[in-house]
Amino acid sequence: MIDHTGIVVSDFERSKAFYRQALAPIAYQLLLEFPAAVTGHTDVAGFGEPPKPDFWISRGTPNQPPLHIAFRVNTRAEVDAFHRAALAAGGTDNGAPGLRPHYHPDYYGAFVRDPDGHNIEAVCHAPEQGA
Repeated sequence: MIDHTGIVVSDFERSKAFYRQALAPIAYQLLLEFPAAVTGHTDVAGFGEPPKPDFWISRGTPNQPPLHIAFRVNTRAEVDAFHRAALAAGGTDNGAPGLRPHYHPDYYGAFVRDPDGHNIEAVCHAPEQGA
């Protein structure tokens, strides 16, 4: 089981703002920040569902190639809301919300490139509610 993960971003403040807005519809919040003076290396910010951050961004040279991070959500509506929020926050569409039946019949996801080109996804594995 993965406890936490993270990516490196080129513009820390811009990426913090992007992720605050993009992840809000899936109940993720900025929960912790530590400056380089504390980490001994660089500034970091942790996002997650309270009380524990499980997705971290850090200031530096972005990962190359860019990474793919997928956030599992409970409803397709959350996938849709994530996609809208991420685009409004300055992300680039990398796959509109929809079924990806080549993965499995109920795989419903949306993909957005963050400001550094990381492929950020929200995915719901449940059947459509009310179906």
